[in-house]
Amino acid sequence: MASEPHPDVQELLDQLAEMGVPDVADLSVDGARQLIEELFVLDDAQLDEVGGVQELEIPGPVGGIPIRVYRPDGDGPHPVVVFFHGGGWVVGNLDTHDQGCRALCDAGDCVVVSVDYRLAPEHPFPVPVEDCYAATEWVTANSHVVDADLDRLVVAGDSAGGNLAAAVSLLARERDGPEIAHQYLVYPVTNHAFDTVSYAENAEGYFLTRASMEWYWDHYLPTDVDGLNPVASPLRARDLSDLPPASVVTCGFDPLRDEGIEYAERLADAGVAVDHHHHEAMIHGFFTMLGEPDLPQARAAIATAGETIRGLCV
Repeated sequence: MASEPHPDVQELLDQLAEMGVPDVADLSVDGARQLIEELFVLDDAQLDEVGGVQELEIPGPVGGIPIRVYRPDGDGPHPVVVFFHGGGWVVGNLDTHDQGCRALCDAGDCVVVSVDYRLAPEHPFPVPVEDCYAATEWVTANSHVVDADLDRLVVAGDSAGGNLAAAVSLLARERDGPEIAHQYLVYPVTNHAFDTVSYAENAEGYFLTRASMEWYWDHYLPTDVDGLNPVASPLRARDLSDLPPASVVTCGFDPLRDEGIEYAERLADAGVAVDHHHHEAMIHGFFTMLGEPDLPQARAAIATAGETIRGLCV
């Protein structure tokens, strides 16, 4: 554990404080969504170049699910990453994670399918999970549309998106669903609980706060009892065996640090191959800070993810 955040991160935190950026817990749902878009949606001129980008709408459990497909240069089929954005299941969209998906596409020489799943509170648990599972099934049934190599199918996401990727992996095992080659979980939410040391140490001051996580969970779950469901709280699953190999990214200055570490340990104890990448001086959200600021630590973490994707067996 570092004694303080990296200077690059501390500079960002100081800037946010000077700007008076509020905690999402103090905002309405619409206000929180607007804030996150203002902070993370970049102008086109700031975006990384990829081989191609395509907007599609695919069938979902109820109506269509918008997706954005990022293709690398060169002939396929390529590894494919089905990506679920973060935002506490309440905020975020294809645009807030556009740059991150582009960077991952380049780093992994892979197709990235970013999923615009329905959000809470309008569509609470388990709707976002079922949308993400449906999108993963669609990719496996339509690999020719996205030029995907299904032997190298990855589910990935950051924060709540990491939670959804873990949940999709659990459902795929239980439902005899898509054969997932890897799950890439970036500071995932894994438990509906607020009792860890990291929740006490990092309750406020490091971008994601305890209050905001409580706000997110309150909007996501119909009742607290739903938080006991492993599809909402993967750490509560009794059996984590026979799941895809995993990469788990955690940060020192993150309320979710300890539940991410515990999930990596539980996976390993269950016989799942796990790479745990701990960034002791980083904060929650750093992985997709690729615009203003463009953190070198984020670029390095994306490069590591790319190496993992490119290294999957053909």
